[in-house]
Amino acid sequence: MRRTIIYSVAALVAVTVLLAAGLTALRPGQPERAAEPAAAGGASTSEEPVTPRPACPAGGVGGVELDCLGGSAGQGESAGVTVVNLWAWWCEPCRAELPIVEQFAREHPEYTVVGVHADRAAGRGAALLEDLGVGLPSYQDSDNRFAGTLGLPGVVPLTVVFRDGEQVATFPKVFSSSAELADAVAGAV
Repeated sequence: MRRTIIYSVAALVAVTVLLAAGLTALRPGQPERAAEPAAAGGASTSEEPVTPRPACPAGGVGGVELDCLGGSAGQGESAGVTVVNLWAWWCEPCRAELPIVEQFAREHPEYTVVGVHADRAAGRGAALLEDLGVGLPSYQDSDNRFAGTLGLPGVVPLTVVFRDGEQVATFPKVFSSSAELADAVAGAV
């Protein structure tokens, strides 16, 4: 009997914590974004230092001005086709996909390929890229400006293709190879 009470209390506490987390994520006035899993290490902050990263192309991305994640902004010109991978430091599928996106960028220099880190914790985003050995230039989107401005779904990872600044395709999926991503981009442009 006592064990049943303990299990019931534990279940009630777990449900309360999950409900509170869900309500916090849906507070009015907050940008819509994919919820961070509890295992991600808690709340995001921008207090952590950001390690130096590669420079981002000039002019932002998709008509949206964003800060460059750990690098200087305004370096180089964007090609006619820009491929943007929207990711977050706490996203496990993003962790698997980012090296593939970087490989795609190396194999397709005719495209401008960049990332957009969709979380307030810029330091954690830069640290993830360092841990993965990914040198892909990425913008920092602390307030959901990129996805919000373009009306993108609130999921990560997400790949968006632009041609001459116009959004031509959105892929809310994880690419498992550079060839798969290349086929999707070629089909969009």
